[in-house]
Amino acid sequence: MKLLEYQAKQRFAAAGIGIPAGRLARTPDEAAAAASELGRIAVKAQVPIGGRGKAGGIVVVDSPDAAKREAARILALDIRGYPVRSVWCEQALDIAAELYLGITLDRDRRRMVVIFSASGGMDIEQVAEESPERIAKMWPDPFAGPQPFEIRQLAFEGLARARDLRDRAGKLAAALVPLVSRLYGLASSLDALTCEINPLVLTPDGNLIAGDAKLEIDENAEFRHQDVAVELAADEPGDDGKSGDDPYEIEARKRGLTYVHLDGYVGCIGNGAGLTMNTLDLVKQAGGEPADFLDVGGGASAEKVRNALDMVLLDPKVRGVFINIFGGITRGDEVAKGIIAARDELHITKPLVVRMTGTREAEGRQLLEEAGIIPATSAPDAAHTIVELTRDGAQ
Repeated sequence: MKLLEYQAKQRFAAAGIGIPAGRLARTPDEAAAAASELGRIAVKAQVPIGGRGKAGGIVVVDSPDAAKREAARILALDIRGYPVRSVWCEQALDIAAELYLGITLDRDRRRMVVIFSASGGMDIEQVAEESPERIAKMWPDPFAGPQPFEIRQLAFEGLARARDLRDRAGKLAAALVPLVSRLYGLASSLDALTCEINPLVLTPDGNLIAGDAKLEIDENAEFRHQDVAVELAADEPGDDGKSGDDPYEIEARKRGLTYVHLDGYVGCIGNGAGLTMNTLDLVKQAGGEPADFLDVGGGASAEKVRNALDMVLLDPKVRGVFINIFGGITRGDEVAKGIIAARDELHITKPLVVRMTGTREAEGRQLLEEAGIIPATSAPDAAHTIVELTRDGAQ
């Protein structure tokens, strides 16, 4: 469950974390009313994805007329596939410095990691890649949580290379102790995968304010947070009553498919989570970009395969599909029949490359060849073939 910025900020405020005063607007007139009440405001598109500023989804205005005009423009935007249905209008902040504070799950260490940097307001991934020395991390004991001395050490490490903040390091470290504790407590109580403030704004008078907010709750823990699910449905309903969900993933849930939407152009279908992950890796190694993760599971019937192909090709960015099947309880000839039926019934003209091994693989490959669909016995060869067929938009 991905909360929108204003929803995350409401949770932050309830946890005692400072946020700017703000109002939600679903129409230009509501944005104008917010500006009349709050003064100079930032009008911010509410979509569950980054890059809003670069897409023109965030603007600072000085008057109600400007707020109305900009809100109308932003509400007409579609940002990376997400239509803007509301804007968050919040008081513009006086900024002395922009910091970064985030908590996320470190799967390798099997615990939460707290990340702090004096380089906020930009992509933290880029900072980590280009200037890793500017990122400070700590892995609190999951039972004790972050201790004050650990937080102060984290703060000093994160501020070590910030020359303009060195004289404030002591006060900032002290202010970060309760802030990190509250953010960590919120993340833990909500089973959050990500709980992030970027930028964490330092105001001229020394206050720390959440300039932005990102909060994603593990969907596997949704049963423990029905209040959040109900709140999201009431505040910003999507096609299935949940805000922030990818529309393709919503559709996949309706179809009973295990699917994750990605940004590439090679559709990927496998049977079994491990094999499907390997399929994505092979596409990357061959120089392509996966468009999705779709696991049809064991015992993939012809109908399941047809359903999966239909799902993958809903994404217009998909130029071709790599189907990677290992036949245990799954029969190769059944899978082949499903692929052929899907190709004919759905009028698929985009290239399909099928790697099939295991039960009745020879029969399955023969059916595919007779139908004019490319079979392969080697998964790496199949990956290279589909990448070549889809490179530079070739179909």
